[in-house]
Amino acid sequence: MAEEGQVIGVHTVQAWEEHIQKGNETKKLIVVDFTATWCGPCRFIAPIFAEIAKKTPEVTFLKVDVDELKTVAEEWGVEAMPTFLFVKEGKVVDKVVGANKEDLHLKIAKHSTAASASA
Repeated sequence: MAEEGQVIGVHTVQAWEEHIQKGNETKKLIVVDFTATWCGPCRFIAPIFAEIAKKTPEVTFLKVDVDELKTVAEEWGVEAMPTFLFVKEGKVVDKVVGANKEDLHLKIAKHSTAASASA
């Protein structure tokens, strides 16, 4: 298991389900980066995503390779890379499509403060 403040690579459907389940129990915000090795914007945003993860330990950050876990990407309606899904208690509460650093920052701030305010 990865430490707090890191992006956790999810490589199996079972691991994915465990993370979502754990998020349900802890009511923590989960931000998922749906990415692909061949995607240029994904490579651009990856270090930024990792940097945000370091600064936001109260949020769980996951990374899913859409080629590796096609079924998960399809099940969650991911059609473009990168897509960032904001998941709370098993439901998507927000989404950023594309390597939009500002949007990512804003939505993480919005939903992580909502998480700590209601906790």
